[in-house]
Parts: sequence; structure tokens; C-alpha cells
Amino acid sequence: MAALFRKVLVANRGEIAVRVFRALRELGIGSVAVYSEADRGSLHVRRADEARLIGPGAPAESYLNVERIIAAAQASGAEAIHPGYGFLAENAAFARACAAAGIVWIGPPPEAIEAMGSKIGARQRMEAAGVPIVPGTTEEIRDAATVIALGDRYGWPIAIKASAGGGGRGMEVVASAEGAERALETARRQGEAYFADAAVYVEKYVEDPRHVEIQVLADGHGGTIHLGERDCTLQRRHQKVLEEAPSPAVSPELRARMGAMAVAAARAVGYVGAGTVECLLDRHGDFFFLEMNTRIQVEHPVTELVTGLDLVRAQIEIAAGGELPISQDDVELRGHAFECRINAEDAGAGFRPAPGRIVRYHEPAGPGVRVDSGVEEGDEVVGLYDPLIAKLCVWDSDRERARLRMLRALDELVVEGVPTLAPLHRLILRHPSFIAGETCAGLIEGELADALAPAGPPEPALPAAEQRHYAVEVDGARYDVSVALPADELLAAERRRRAERRARGGAGAAGGERVTSPMQGTVLRVEVAEGESVEAGQVLVIVEAMKMENEIRAHAAGVVGELAIAAGDSVRNGQQLLRVVAP
Repeated sequence: MAALFRKVLVANRGEIAVRVFRALRELGIGSVAVYSEADRGSLHVRRADEARLIGPGAPAESYLNVERIIAAAQASGAEAIHPGYGFLAENAAFARACAAAGIVWIGPPPEAIEAMGSKIGARQRMEAAGVPIVPGTTEEIRDAATVIALGDRYGWPIAIKASAGGGGRGMEVVASAEGAERALETARRQGEAYFADAAVYVEKYVEDPRHVEIQVLADGHGGTIHLGERDCTLQRRHQKVLEEAPSPAVSPELRARMGAMAVAAARAVGYVGAGTVECLLDRHGDFFFLEMNTRIQVEHPVTELVTGLDLVRAQIEIAAGGELPISQDDVELRGHAFECRINAEDAGAGFRPAPGRIVRYHEPAGPGVRVDSGVEEGDEVVGLYDPLIAKLCVWDSDRERARLRMLRALDELVVEGVPTLAPLHRLILRHPSFIAGETCAGLIEGELADALAPAGPPEPALPAAEQRHYAVEVDGARYDVSVALPADELLAAERRRRAERRARGGAGAAGGERVTSPMQGTVLRVEVAEGESVEAGQVLVIVEAMKMENEIRAHAAGVVGELAIAAGDSVRNGQQLLRVVAP
């Protein structure tokens, strides 16, 4: 084995930073965390051997600040940087800055990042290499007329995608010519906001496909292998919710063909390290290259569970000059694994992000259960960042056993203080379509979201700061109870607020005349002007929170008044944005 590093800085936060620290500790390598002012008390800071403050909470001033991260690495004496996923993980300029500073980049060459970072460029390269791509354009689209022409050519709906996009950001599905201009504008805006690149392209929207991705691993000595597939079809807002390995729709023969395609794609760009080739698999068994993620994936644990490999350890060893730990012939998928993303989101309220303090937290355990977490009890889910709290993973000998194990693990999981996706996962895992291994198209944002929506206007929880937990016995039977005991003045204020709410007829965030923000976030766009007439359901304001765009719509027809915000403003939960006054 090549000589390993003495110290590595992880340029990330949350559960992925903790995950990398664990691999470093097993290898006997010192770990360095970086943190923003908003993350002073975060778990990843406590788990590292040392930690360095790199700036304010805003990502642009901390986790996206190349100069500050490089300076932190140099000050700590770190020899290498692991970028995790998100933030700067697929930033070729950051990789080059590491090399210029004499720091090893634990990731692929910057040239490979650039080749796959531009989806337009990647489609051109893959087409030239004979890799099947989704039918569509291989050049930038600039006007709605072209989008409409392509929709007529390929058939509606079509997808407009940001060339630098990923994770569902910068992707808009257009059902007809009438929505083309708005969708193009939205995709371009998201591409610019999230990836500093407004270029977009168009491809045929494949109806009810499976989202299947192939894990690849390559060293710097010419070795490249694939580690089978993960099925990531279950998504909301084009972002993954639950993943599994292997896919229930992929046979050994299809796996071999898709794996060979993924290896060819990686070799075409000189790839080194761990990466993922994402594909669409249609109902006829045909697959198409979608994109390549040039980093470790959120869902990598399910591949680790079915292959027995530590992918983060392999990344580190490859970056240190090592060869692949196994050959293609050694790869064997054993059993079945699931991963449920435990996000701080309210699925019954349109998957609204829900930052806040976790007042009670307990992780499940037992055979075949793994939790990759970024929090402990008492920690804050910070509204500036991704809503992922933890990844709950299970393994068992087959899919049905693994499904039942996950249900057991979800029953043991306790997260109080913020809503999570755990109730949604329970519904998914019990649904006949999921049990049958179907694609479950539209299930999450349709039937299941409706099932989780409150029957009437939601009653806000009592202030959680004084919640206490007790065990009581009645007739010899033990019960666990949670009692909210806020201070008298808080309780009185809460009662007054609820009385006012009922007097208004139980209006929600956009009830009555006032339109308020249902979350803490940043105003991306104001769609109306003061004095403008609006219809019920019309989009008024778009607020970004925890990396999601949230549309705030008019509760009724009326006229806009008291417009109090503009694009770029920070807003808090419950803050008045404007009024919609009845005409």
C-alpha cells in the first residue's frame, strides 16, 4: 500500500463530514473539520481531532470560500482535502487550488470534473464514445421558441436542465408550449443561483423511468471497475428520498451491460476515484446515460452494505497512490440494502423545509442497521444548509427481509423538535406498489403527501424549550409521555395566538389578508407588484430554504398591498411578506 496521509481536512459539514472522519480514524489519519459561525456547536466539529472556523453562516462566505478553506488546511498542516459531497465537491477550480497549494485533492482530476460538470459537454463526449444518451440537444438553448420547437419534435412533456445542475436543481419539466417560457427562465435562474452557470439544454422526458446509477471506482494505475447499481427512483421535487441496492428491475445480464457502459464513460474522461454514472432505465429495459457525479454520493452506504467495501476508505487510499482493493471479478452483490433519508421536512405541507432544534433524538440499532448522522440530541438543524439530518440504512439477505427490517428501524427512530420524512418512509415501505418493486410514479407527491396533510388547519406545537419526558405506570403498565411545560408567559402568549388564529378562521401561512413566510429563508423572486390583481393559487413569492425553492401562493383572489420584501431579502418564519386584499 502507498504511504497514507498524516492529516486530512474535510471541506464539508454534517453527516458526510462525520462519515469521512470515521474512515480517517480507522486508517490512523488525523482529521480537521472546518465550520461556519452557524455551525459552532455542530456534531462534525465535535467529532474531528481539530476544527477551524472559516467564516459566517452564509455558504458563500464559508463552505464555498476556497481561499479560507485552503488557508485552514495550511494552518492545520493537513496534507490532503476530502470535499465530501455538495458545496465544492465538484468544483474543478477548488481541485486546482489544492494542487497549487501543495495539498492532495481526494477526488478525480479537475479535467474529469470539468468534462462531466457540464451536462452539455458530457452529453457530447458520451455520444462520441458510443454511450447511449437521452434524446435531446447537445448545445445550449437560449429562447422559449426553441424549447417549443423541441417539445413538438420529441413530444410533450420535455425536460429543461441546467448544464451545471444536479440533485434536481435547475431541472424543469414542461408539459406544454404554454409553460415553456416560465420553465426556461426558472431553469436558467436556478443554474445561475446554484452553479453560477445559466446554460440549459433540452432532452426528451422519459415517462415513468427508473433512476438507476452505477458506482464506479478507478485508480491512478489504469484500473477501473463498477460495483453494481443503486435504484434511486423514489424522489420528490426531482430529489432522492429512498434508495436501494440492487435494483429490483435489473437482471445480472442488464447489470453487466450497464456496468460496462459506466466503466467506458469513466475511462472516456480519465476518471480516478469514486464516481457515479446516473442512468434512466425505461419500461422496455433500454437505458440512457444521464450524467456523472464526480464525487461520493449521499446514497453510497447501500453499495457498501451489499459489496462489503468502504468507498470512502478506497477514495483516500487511491488519492494516496494506491491501487484498487479488488478486481471486477471479485465484485459480488450480497443481499439487499435500503437507505431512507431522514430530512427535516414536512411532507404533509408540500415538503416544506423545517429547521429548528432537535429536543429528543434516538437512533435505532440491532442487526443490519446503520445510521450515518450529523446530529445529536439538542443540536440545531440550521436553515442555511441541506435539511438532511441522518441516513438510516439497513441490510438483510433479500429485499423483503430488508424492507421489514427498515420498518422496525423506523419504529425505533426518535426525532422530536422538527418534523422529518420518517412518517413518509413508513407509508412508502408499506405501499403495495413499493412492495411489488414498481416505480411508484407520482406516489410520493400525490397519494402519500395527501395522506400526511392535516385534515384541517394545523395547530402549532407548544413552545418546545421546556418539553420534559416522563415514564409513568398505570395499573402496572408503563407508558412514556412527553409533557410541554413552557413558562407561564409563553403559555399565555401561545393561548392568545391560538385564539386569534381561530378567530381568523384557522388561516395558514397565506391566510386572511396577510401572506407570511412559512419558513426561514431567502427571497429568490417576487412575482407580483403592489397594486396588482392576483387570482387564487397564483405564485406571489419564491423563497429558498435549505436548498429548495418554495412557491408561496395567493390564498384567494385580490389585490396586492403592503409589499414588504424584495429579491435577496432574508425572511424569518411567520414574517409578513405582503397582503392580498379582497377586491
